[in-house]
Amino acid sequence: MRKAIYGAGSLGTILGAYMTAKGEDIDLINRNKAHVEALRENGATITGTVSFNQKVKVLFPEEMEGLYDIIFLMTKQQANAEVVTRLKDFLAPDGVIVTLQNGLPEPGIAEIVGEERVLGCTVAWGATMTSPGVSELTSSPDSLTFSLGAISEKKVPHMEEVKRLLELMGPVEVVPNFIGTRWSKLLINASFSGMSAVLGCTFGEAAADRRSRKVVQQLIKECIDVCAAGGIRIEPVQGKDIVKLLDYHGPVKKAISNFIIPIAIRKHARLKASMLQDIEKGKKTEVDAINGAVCAFGRKVGCPTPANDTVTDIIHRIEKGELTPSYDNLRFFE
Repeated sequence: MRKAIYGAGSLGTILGAYMTAKGEDIDLINRNKAHVEALRENGATITGTVSFNQKVKVLFPEEMEGLYDIIFLMTKQQANAEVVTRLKDFLAPDGVIVTLQNGLPEPGIAEIVGEERVLGCTVAWGATMTSPGVSELTSSPDSLTFSLGAISEKKVPHMEEVKRLLELMGPVEVVPNFIGTRWSKLLINASFSGMSAVLGCTFGEAAADRRSRKVVQQLIKECIDVCAAGGIRIEPVQGKDIVKLLDYHGPVKKAISNFIIPIAIRKHARLKASMLQDIEKGKKTEVDAINGAVCAFGRKVGCPTPANDTVTDIIHRIEKGELTPSYDNLRFFE
């Protein structure tokens, strides 16, 4: 089978390095010239909670040839219509796109290639590209897990092969209620990634500060409430039932939930949101596909989302240069 990781940035470089180190022939595809040249010259250098170097096969998008059976999609969602339309021409007749993107990307991809050719995968770990060719793994080595599923009721090709490939890095759970898994990851991204971008800090720092933790808690609560209103059952994350742990309906459970938040995120405390990394590079963020997706679903089911609305607004203002990531932005939540 021919396999590729399209959009091999911080996470994709690490995933590709793990797969290649275990003997897989996989193409890493990226349009960043400096990153591609560094990977070709020095291999993929992985730092952080693990440390190794691995020679990898890397291409620019224009160097792609032939058909692929499996394409792991790891680009930002903003360009999905253009990117997926292009990738469709490189898919084998029974080829699949496996999206490891944030938010709820599967329906949009399915509109282009068909539901039966889309697999979704949530990633429970994080990474930061510290320089061309160098990716820092910011999550604990015992948290390198994946959840895999489909939105199609029909059998999607290559599910077992995709599972096998991902298991070269970490444990994989195939989840029947994949939309519930998507929402569990979206809950984490909306709360911790959202505040990381708003404040200019790591996940752990957002959880440690008493004021920002209250906002993180409100963001989590809104995600839980919109799912309850929409009939979506949020799946556990790495065996932990986040709804049971963090939902509340009274002052005592609210206090317990607030206390648990730093403990719940401790394995990912060093993680800096990809949205914050985009801001630092002067790029547009995925906030509309993360916090904005929570707001949109809240409007659909009639459930208010004031904290997520505020995060979305602040990040848009940061993108426009009106604000900067700072703890001063907490004033907008008061």
